[in-house]
Amino acid sequence: MKTDPYDGKRRTLNEALAPIRSGSHILVGSGAAEPEHLVEGLAAHAPRLADAEVLHLLTLGTAPYSQPYFHGRLRHNALFIGPNVRGAIQEGRADYTPCFLHEVPSLLRSGRIPVDAVLLQATPPENGVCSLGVSVDILKAAVEAASYVVVQANPRMPWTLGDSFIRVEDVDAFVDHAEPLRELVPAEPTAAALWIGRYVAQLVDDGATIQAGIGAIPDAVLSCLSGKRDLGVHSEMISDGVLRLLKSGAITGKRKSLLPGRVVAAFCMGTRALYDAVHRRPEFHFAPVDFVNAPSVIAQNERMVSINSALQVDLTGQVGADSIGRRLYSGVGGQVDFIRGAAASRGGRSIIALPSTAKGGSVSRIVPALSEGTGVVTTRADIDFVVTEYGIASLKGKTLRERALALIQIAHPDFRDELVAAAKSWGALEPGRVLPPLVEPYAVELETSERFGDVEVKFRPIKATDERRLKDLFYSQSRETTYRRFGIPLKRLSEKQVQELCAIDYRNSMAVAGFVQEGGRERMIAVGRYYADPSGGLAEAAFTVHDDFQGLGIGTFLVDYLAWIAKGRGLLGFRAEIAGRNPKMEGVLRRRFTRVDAKDLDEDGMSVTVLFEDWRGAGAPGKPRAAVRV
Repeated sequence: MKTDPYDGKRRTLNEALAPIRSGSHILVGSGAAEPEHLVEGLAAHAPRLADAEVLHLLTLGTAPYSQPYFHGRLRHNALFIGPNVRGAIQEGRADYTPCFLHEVPSLLRSGRIPVDAVLLQATPPENGVCSLGVSVDILKAAVEAASYVVVQANPRMPWTLGDSFIRVEDVDAFVDHAEPLRELVPAEPTAAALWIGRYVAQLVDDGATIQAGIGAIPDAVLSCLSGKRDLGVHSEMISDGVLRLLKSGAITGKRKSLLPGRVVAAFCMGTRALYDAVHRRPEFHFAPVDFVNAPSVIAQNERMVSINSALQVDLTGQVGADSIGRRLYSGVGGQVDFIRGAAASRGGRSIIALPSTAKGGSVSRIVPALSEGTGVVTTRADIDFVVTEYGIASLKGKTLRERALALIQIAHPDFRDELVAAAKSWGALEPGRVLPPLVEPYAVELETSERFGDVEVKFRPIKATDERRLKDLFYSQSRETTYRRFGIPLKRLSEKQVQELCAIDYRNSMAVAGFVQEGGRERMIAVGRYYADPSGGLAEAAFTVHDDFQGLGIGTFLVDYLAWIAKGRGLLGFRAEIAGRNPKMEGVLRRRFTRVDAKDLDEDGMSVTVLFEDWRGAGAPGKPRAAVRV
């Protein structure tokens, strides 16, 4: 009768841990799959050990080996720092090894990070293999590299599919022990986190493939993606937020270019509902991080969007994510893996999402320079988008001046003055810089798109960082169009004029610009703006459309859209000066308002007043022409 190899390798806890010697390098399983029974046994055996090292990524257990009692016997080495070992590292009783997550398997196999023994948790074997369950990450490589492997066989571990199996023949000892997996219950999102989620959602197109990291901000972002269609997932980690999007139908994976229809992950952490959901379901594909996190693999996903968080971002775009000063908090992890993979993806983009403040609002996370000693996890050349609850800063391809301006605009209002002063002190902003008055956060809800024949135009409120685009519009339009907009034959705009035209507070002043996509460039082709007169309830309005796009209805849309915005903010109507006897603009106003009060200013211009009570769109619910949010 043939003997089951599994039966021949089953051991008691003491028997399984007996071969571990002093000086050993012991790698422990990750996340929710930490083998807590084996870890408790290791702690009990510690008095007979000296100078043994315990390595792992983030774990959810108690990490007894990091306590002062074990000094000289067990010392932890974190490849990613979690709350359970942070104190030991900050006090110098444990170590931290910075590393890109996708490189860890090769570091283990090569011996550059030595591993003698592995303690991990897996399913009981079937047909000669065990599933690593909810954490595959670096464990297959660790099993290959180690000379001694102990598996806690837990029948409560989900059997996950993909490249998630180890062979019984590669295991030296099995310890049968059932225990529930640790759960990571998401916290209720704060108002700031939900605002961040709304902004990030603007950057995620239908059909995109997403990656989201760990924490309250990524959880809030996922909660704001329920209105998307056919999203895919390729992420080192998945959480309950992904499960909710699967149930809502937002995630289908239909448009994925790599492993379509599959949610690809290296590990998952969440509630029992998530662990039950991944059990034996082929739509979940678990694989090691040298596949999941490899930038060259990530880049095979078209429209890849990486979403990660940070501790600080400086005004040049440098990201501190594992430390503040010399105080270590987390790790490099997969942030850079996915940012570089997304950058190489066709149509990809990367996002750093973080609250504008920390410590109850007393500290800004947008800083003039990273705190001394802070490690740069993501370089200023890698950074693409930064999002706070105050808006979106697009940094890729931008100058240091434009970056500073963009990041100041999304910083918390309490810290903007000191950020401006700092930027001026080292020349990032000129001394006379005109900045928007601080009244409202960026009005993301006003972003919309419309099609005019074959031309699709995205409309959004102007930002201070649109100065270059506004100049491009001004210098490329005809002199006649410029004259009709400004009433004088203006040949150039001063820096102060450009800055003032982009300094919008989104309530008393509003400017909505239309953009078309030309290759990788977003080209401004139209602007409608108003400045409210606080004494009379009216606003001075002006509109311009580039010559190449006139006659398509863009001007009419801008009049309607700006009227809808202004009426919603309590204004009563517009005043406008029409220069150059502009019959097109006059015609638009007369078509969109039942009454137009016009008065000649001189032989070449008129002043018109229109009231929103006479606007033909006054009774229409929602946005004009049922504009679609983007």
